[in-house]
Amino acid sequence: MAIDYHKDGTVATIRLNRPDKLNALSLAMYDDLGRAFAEANEDDGVHAVVLAGAGDRAFCVGADLTESIPALAEGRFDISHWDPAHLKVEGFYKPVIGAIRGLCIGGGFEIMLATDIRIAAKDAQFQLPEAGHGFVPAGGTLVRLVRQIGYAHAMEIMLTTARFTAADMLARGVVNRVVEAEEVEPTAQEIAARIAKLSPSAVQTIKEAALTLQHLPLKEAFHQEAALGQRTFTSEDARRGLAAFAERGKAK
Repeated sequence: MAIDYHKDGTVATIRLNRPDKLNALSLAMYDDLGRAFAEANEDDGVHAVVLAGAGDRAFCVGADLTESIPALAEGRFDISHWDPAHLKVEGFYKPVIGAIRGLCIGGGFEIMLATDIRIAAKDAQFQLPEAGHGFVPAGGTLVRLVRQIGYAHAMEIMLTTARFTAADMLARGVVNRVVEAEEVEPTAQEIAARIAKLSPSAVQTIKEAALTLQHLPLKEAFHQEAALGQRTFTSEDARRGLAAFAERGKAK
């Protein structure tokens, strides 16, 4: 399959597996990627997800220019059909760690923006070339990028269509860490494993709050924050954690 799904304990790894085509996404791959995310989301045994690309040449260079882009241009379907693959869906609050090697371009960049923590290789390259082809990065980027990083940085990335280095992306706040290429996925897996050991309800509530509260009016945001907080305070995870703390033990 061109989208691989593997579960190791409480961490699921989703891999774009078409290295001979730089992991360019065919129509079938978009569907399969959406299904892989849904499988991870519906499995209570999955606490964190790692998203990676096969090979060392590319994380993903976006939609396949011989199939996916023509299908959009010919109006055979709307780009919203790919919402599950771009995680433009409600209710996905499990943390996703991106492991970025090689090229991360177009739709690949857009899918990276759906991850929560991003580890990039020193030689990785990033680009949003859409405006140069007469269209726009509408797979979540027009919404996400200006919310995730500074406005001026986001506009430079989208408007110039320039190619950026991993160091550029680190300086602009797009990625979290830059490491040697061979350390990218081990680092991503280590972070995922660390998060997966924590309370799933707490971790997922943090992500839910980050995605849903930031643009509410202040009073409403604080009200919703209190409700989310109360939900975790009264959870079974909190009961066990507080009991362990009281006994000077470690929550499991």
